[in-house]
Amino acid sequence: MTIKLVALVLLGLVSSTAVAQEPKVTPLMSKDLPESPGREALMITVEHAPGGPSAIHRHNAHAFVYVLEGSVVMQLMGGQQVTLTPGQSFYEGPDDVHVVDRNASSTQPAKFLVLLIKDKDAPPLVLAQ
Repeated sequence: MTIKLVALVLLGLVSSTAVAQEPKVTPLMSKDLPESPGREALMITVEHAPGGPSAIHRHNAHAFVYVLEGSVVMQLMGGQQVTLTPGQSFYEGPDDVHVVDRNASSTQPAKFLVLLIKDKDAPPLVLAQ
């Protein structure tokens, strides 16, 4: 019984650590694009805890990133890794796979704004397989 209890506690700690590392995504607005039927613009903010990463993913969208606070490390599959600071921007195309997206600091949070131009029915993020 004690081994089961210890295992459950450890599993809970690992799970809560993993959850704490997930970025916080806040939808700000979405707007249909009448000149492009079936398309929309979606604006979100993404906040990474210190040292926090995102899973490898892609967007079925044109994604325009603008760093608001802290610094982030970004890399697309086949591209160079870059570190961005407030005021710098980054672009991901609809077919790009985002292999690195993490906070560059282990002590300070990071926050960036993302504008996605996408098909209205497409999910904003798809985890890479």
